[in-house]
Formats: sequence, C-alpha cells, structure tokens
Amino acid sequence: MKRSTRAAAAVFGAAALALTGACSNPNAGASGAASSAASSTVDADQELRVGFFGFAKANSFAQAAWAGVQEAAQEDNATAEFVDSNFDGAVQVQQLTDAVTSKRFDVVVIQANDGTAITQPVKQALAAGITVVVEFTPIGGRFDTIEPQVDGVISIVDAPTANGEGLAEMGLDACTQLAVQPCQVAYLQGFDNYPLDAARTEAAVNALKAGGADVVASPIGGYTPDSGRTAMQNVLQANPDVDVVIGSSQAIEGASALTEGRTDILYVGNGGSTQAYAGVMDGSWYGTYVIPEKTDGKTATELGLKKHRGEEVPVATDSADLTPFKAIGTKEALTGLTAEYSD
Repeated sequence: MKRSTRAAAAVFGAAALALTGACSNPNAGASGAASSAASSTVDADQELRVGFFGFAKANSFAQAAWAGVQEAAQEDNATAEFVDSNFDGAVQVQQLTDAVTSKRFDVVVIQANDGTAITQPVKQALAAGITVVVEFTPIGGRFDTIEPQVDGVISIVDAPTANGEGLAEMGLDACTQLAVQPCQVAYLQGFDNYPLDAARTEAAVNALKAGGADVVASPIGGYTPDSGRTAMQNVLQANPDVDVVIGSSQAIEGASALTEGRTDILYVGNGGSTQAYAGVMDGSWYGTYVIPEKTDGKTATELGLKKHRGEEVPVATDSADLTPFKAIGTKEALTGLTAEYSD
C-alpha cells in the first residue's frame, strides 16, 4: 500500500506506514512546510520546564516517549516531569487545567487520552503563553489528519486512520503469504470507549474488507498480553480456522502465545517493542506497525523547546516519517534494527 504525499514537513517516525490501493493514507508525509513562530521569547540560557502529559506511567509506549522527552530536556537546558493521568481523559483535562493555572510549565507535550475533551485546556495553555506539542494522538475531532486542529500547537502525530490502514495492509499481505481464500481475519480492538480506537478500527476493518478479507471477529483486545490472550481464546472458540490476527503489540504477545508452534496463523502487531520485533523476526508475526516512540517523544520535545525559545519549527509532522520503512515493520524492513522500547 502506498502512502500518498501531502504537503508536510518530515520529522518523526519511528512508526511509518507504507500503504497500497484501498489502504492508501491521504495524509502521509511530514506536513507543514510552513513553520510556526514561538509563543514567547526567552533568554537563550534560561532553563525551561517541560510537562509530559503521557497516557500512563505504567504504559510501555508512554515510557518510551518519556525517555525521549527526558533526553531532549537534558540536552537543551530544561527540566521534565511526567504528569500521569493513567489513561483517564477527564483526569488529564483537569491536570492540564491545573498546570495552566499554576503556570507550572513552559512547554507541554501531550499524549491525549481524549483528544476532543482536552481541546479547551489546550487553548487555555496557548493563551497563557505555554508552548503545546501534540504527540502521537491528534487533539481535535478529526482522526484522519496530522495537521494541527487547534491553532498554535505543534503536531507530531500518527493519524489513527492511517494506522488502521497500515495494519490492514500488513494483514492482507499476510493473507497472501498464507495463500488462503477467503482469508479469515480477526481484528482485536484496543479500547471500545476511545474515539481514536474507534477511528482506527473502522479504517482497518473497511480496508481489510475492501481487500477481500473476511473479518470474522473484532473483540476488545486491549493493550496487555492478558487481555489479548482472553480475546484470542474467544476468537479461537468461535472461529478455529482464523488465518490472521491483528491487534496492539501487547495484545498480540498474549494471543500468539496460545498458538505457539502453529504456522497456519500469522499475526500483525501495532507497536515497535522489542517483543514485536522478535515476533516478526522469528516468523510467527507477519509484521508490526512501528512508531519509534522514544524518537517521537524526543522530537516533540525538541520542537517545543525550539519554538518556545523563538525558533521557527514545522507545525505538522507525520510520525510515520521517522522511520525509513514508513511504519510498515515487516521482516525485511526490521532486519538489523533494534527496537526503542520493551513492553
């Protein structure tokens, strides 16, 4: 699947997607040849404060971004703090509101748990002179674009619809490798109450069906090996002849453990962890959608600090462009490479 290119400024992309045909990504490419002026001008030697509003401290993906945030802060005369909402959108909204009121940070990097609910406090942060970087998940009501949806923010994201299409591309390629018709595919959703997960799921399922696959199940697989194992048990009970299973890399770790040694089922993960790389390299996984999340977090922080110090920076970056293989992590693409984090 080939990703079409839209005007954008290439920056990040431990995860990038190459999509074809019906799975093409209309928003591919790093966006924003245009740049954004700093929200404030500070002395070059002034120490800045960075707040990282991550999904959850217990989440390996957020921890990978946090490692990048810390590294960038250390290299550019800044301190960094992880503000933990533990996957709760309402809590994150309140945390950001409180941080704006207390003027706690100069720069905030946000992994939005609820990209719609947090829009208002983001606007308040910008009005208070805080530089805001949207990292990984879009903030606003659209999930099919990497472009900023709030004027003044820096956007370095992976559009959920493009992510879903990339997963579908690998799923269809796995079907081709298995040479089965019709190919039975199970898609393990993340969280059923997350708008971004709903957008990703819809894009993936539609692309799979358009490519000729029979989507036989779409249970909640979550983001842990235990939830993935439970979902896979249900899939196998209802569809013992399933050919391809797609889900978060953590869920696929649990799911694939149930069929260890079988060569008639291939897996596709969503995440670039050490475990996902290992699954792809040993052949039990066809591929995994890779966002180099440490690089993503570091790049987001670098851009935020530069903007706050008065430099011009790209306003939109496709995270997929931070990898040379556009996030489509097949064995050929990952050979010789090392993952940036472990689950």
